Amino acid sequence: MNQDYFKNENFETRITCPLCQSDLVMKWQRDNIPYFGEIMYITARCQCSFRFADTMILSSKEPVRYELSVESQEDLNARVIRSTSGTIRIPEMGIAVEPGTASDSYITNIEGVLQRVQNVLMTASRWVQEDEEKFARSQELLCMLNEVMESKRKITVIIEDPLGNSAIISKKAVATTLSKEEAEKLNTGMIVFDVDKSELEHDTSDNVQPLGGD
Repeated sequence: MNQDYFKNENFETRITCPLCQSDLVMKWQRDNIPYFGEIMYITARCQCSFRFADTMILSSKEPVRYELSVESQEDLNARVIRSTSGTIRIPEMGIAVEPGTASDSYITNIEGVLQRVQNVLMTASRWVQEDEEKFARSQELLCMLNEVMESKRKITVIIEDPLGNSAIISKKAVATTLSKEEAEKLNTGMIVFDVDKSELEHDTSDNVQPLGGD
């Protein structure tokens, strides 16, 4: 695709529907979202019921890692900006939430992040009820989360973003720049337009690991 297209606010391209093989119009809409930078929404809909929607990042910053020691109610209120390319880790609990193509960007606080993890754990615990060991582990992690939200347990929340669009806003948060090698090991979770490489890279992984383990 001609790189000049990406300078436009919106445009259309034609593709072949993968289901019925008819001509299909793909719409591209440029936008600028605070904290998340320049993006392009991509959508397509066919009469045969095929639908496609994705998001492409058009700009990126230095790959970054934010780390916050969560010890008090004030820490729970620290603002979190998580882009669709951000990976969240809680090492003390063995939790890693990695971005996939359907991952959401959001602005919340540390407590909001923990509530999202809590919802995943509650769902996972229902899936593994027949596995005594995994069910016990899920219940242990849920208890740990409750203790954290009651400021009875300390944890570390880490956000890593190879595109630099995520952050933890707190005086206590420690921000460091990731090396190229570290950044390349992280998932981006979406289509990324790399002008230097002149190609589209699409990361289709969607990896949420709520139960920890080695």
